[in-house]
Amino acid sequence: MTLPDIPLSPAGADRTFQVDLRGLVDLLSHHLYSSPRVYLRELMQNAVDALTARRRLEPAAPADAFGIRLYADGSVVRVEDDGVGLTEGDVHTFLATIGRSSKRAEKIAEQRADFIGQFGIGLLSCFLVADEIHVLSRSAATPEAPAVEWRGRGDGSYTVRTLPASARPRPGTTVTLTPRADAGEWTRPAQVHTLARHFGSLLRHPVTFDDGTGGPGAPVNPEPAPWARTYPTPGARSRALAAYGAEVFGFTPLDTIELDLPAVGLKGIACVLPEAVPAGRRHGHRVHVKGMLLSEQAEEILPEWAFFVRCVVDAESLRPTASRESLYEDDTLAAVREALAERLRAWIARAPASDPDLLARFLQAHHLAVKSLAVHDDEILRMLLPWLPFETTDGHSTLDEFARTHRTVLVTSSVEEFRQVAAIASAAGLGVVNGGYTYDRELVHRLPEIRPEVSVADLDPATLTAHLDPVDRETELAAAAYLALARDALAVFDCDVALRTFQPASAPALLMDSREARHERTRSQLAREQEGGVWGDILGALRQEAPRAQLILNQLNPLVRTAVSIDEPELARTSAEALYGQAAMLSRRPLRPAESSLINRSFLDLLAHALRKDS
Repeated sequence: MTLPDIPLSPAGADRTFQVDLRGLVDLLSHHLYSSPRVYLRELMQNAVDALTARRRLEPAAPADAFGIRLYADGSVVRVEDDGVGLTEGDVHTFLATIGRSSKRAEKIAEQRADFIGQFGIGLLSCFLVADEIHVLSRSAATPEAPAVEWRGRGDGSYTVRTLPASARPRPGTTVTLTPRADAGEWTRPAQVHTLARHFGSLLRHPVTFDDGTGGPGAPVNPEPAPWARTYPTPGARSRALAAYGAEVFGFTPLDTIELDLPAVGLKGIACVLPEAVPAGRRHGHRVHVKGMLLSEQAEEILPEWAFFVRCVVDAESLRPTASRESLYEDDTLAAVREALAERLRAWIARAPASDPDLLARFLQAHHLAVKSLAVHDDEILRMLLPWLPFETTDGHSTLDEFARTHRTVLVTSSVEEFRQVAAIASAAGLGVVNGGYTYDRELVHRLPEIRPEVSVADLDPATLTAHLDPVDRETELAAAAYLALARDALAVFDCDVALRTFQPASAPALLMDSREARHERTRSQLAREQEGGVWGDILGALRQEAPRAQLILNQLNPLVRTAVSIDEPELARTSAEALYGQAAMLSRRPLRPAESSLINRSFLDLLAHALRKDS
C-alpha cells in the first residue's frame, strides 16, 4: 500500500487545527450538560442577559417594560425576549463562533457583575432536544439595522440572512426549536412550564408562559423571592420563610436563618434540618445566580461541618462553571463560604439566650455538628459546651450537670473501655464520661476552661482498680490455688487474674484491657515471631513493655465464691475460661478467633460436666 504524498510545511511554520465541527457540537451539547432539561435554562439565561443589556441602554424604562415570553404547544418551543437583540455582525461573531463569549471580549471584566453567562456556548444545549435552532433578532443598540435570521444545525452548518424590519417590529430576540421525536419528555407544554418555574421562579424580569390554547400567558415568577417581600410582622416573615423552605426542601425547618451578604449581593435562607443526619454527610444547596437557578446540589457553598442546614440563596457575584451547573472555586466563593459559616456560628451562639427550647431541640438532633465546630471555635465552646449531651456513668447528661456532682471527671479513650467500666465505676462513685465518640474526649478535656473548679483526667485502669476493695488475707489464701490455675489457663491471652470485692455484686468479673494494650501485645508477638529478620528488628525497635490484661473476679458474686472453691483442676481451668469469655462479651469489643473458640469450648465443657454430675 502506497501512502499519498503529503506536502510538508517549512520547519517551524504555524498550522491550524482541523476541527470536526459536528463532533465538537455533539461533545458540547451532549457531554457538557447533565440533562437535556438545561436547554430551557440556557435559553432563559440568554434572554435575561439580553434584557440586562437592554436595561443599560434604557435605564429610565419602567421596571416591567421588558420581559420574557415562553411558548410551547407540543410542536415547537419558543423563547422570546425584549432584550438588546443582535445585528448581522453580532450574529456572525457570537452565534457562529464556538468558544467566544457572547459578551464582547473587551467588556467581559466590566460586565461580569451584570450577566449570568460568560461562555457563549449555552445555545448549543438546544441540540439536546432539536436538530435545528432558529433565531430571529433585531438590535435595540442599532435601531436602523434590519432584522436578522440565523439557522444553526447540529452538523455544524448555519445560514444567515437579513429580513425587513416588519419581520420583527420590536427589538429583541426569538429562539424557536422544533423538537425531535425523542425529546417529547422535555418539550411538552406542561413540562416546559414546570421547567420554567423550576429555573426561573426567582428571576427579576417578568416571565410568562403560553401553551397555545388561547388563554392568557401564565406568570412563571409572579412574586419576588420571599426574602425580598415585606411582611406585617417579624413573626409573619419567619413563618413565610419557613413555609418557603418546606416547599423547596420537603421538610418543615427547625428554624430558618436569614442570609444577607451585601458585598456579593447574596440573599437567602438556611433551613435547619429537624432530624439528625449521618456525620459528614453533606446536603446539596440551591444556588441561584441573578435569579436563575444554577444548581440544586451546590455542596461547596458551605463548610463541611454545616451539614445540619440546607440553603437556598440568590447571589450576584458568584461565578458559574462552563456548564453553569456548579460554582467555580475562586477567592469570591471562599469568602462567601466563610461569611455564611459566620452567620451560622452567630445563630448558634445566640440560641442559648434567645430560645433555650429551640437550642435543646437543635442539640438533640445535631450535637455532633456542634461538637465538631466547638473543637475549633472557642466562642462556640464557651457558649455551648455546658449544653452538649454526653454519655456518662450518670446516664446521658450535659457536662454542666455532670460537673455539679463530680469535681473530678474521668474520660475513657474508647466506647469499649467505657462499657467495660461503667457499671463498676458508677457503683464506686466515680464520674466517668464516654470519650470514645467523635470529638467527645477532646471536648471533655476542655471543660476546665469553662468550669475551672473541675479537673479532668483520662481513666487509667489503675485508677479504677484502686477503687475496688481487696479481699481479706484468709480469703486470698484460700483462693490462691484457683487463681494460679486461672492465670495459667489465661496466659495465652496475656491476662492476669485478681480477686477483689466491688459493686454491683451481680457482676462476676471485670476485664480490664484497652485497645492500645492489645495492639502493643500484638506487636510484641510479631516481633518474637520475626526474631532475627528485618521486620523483627523494626518491630523490636517499636516494642514497649506490653501491658497485660487483667481479669478481676468479684468475691461478692455467689458464682465466683463457688468457682474459687473448686478443687478439681480441669473444672477450675474451665470455669476461669468461662468467666473470661463472659467478661470479654460484656465489654462488647470484637472477639478474637481464639476467644470465640474459648467461649464455645468452655461452655461445652461445663455442660458436659453438669451432665456427668447429674447422671
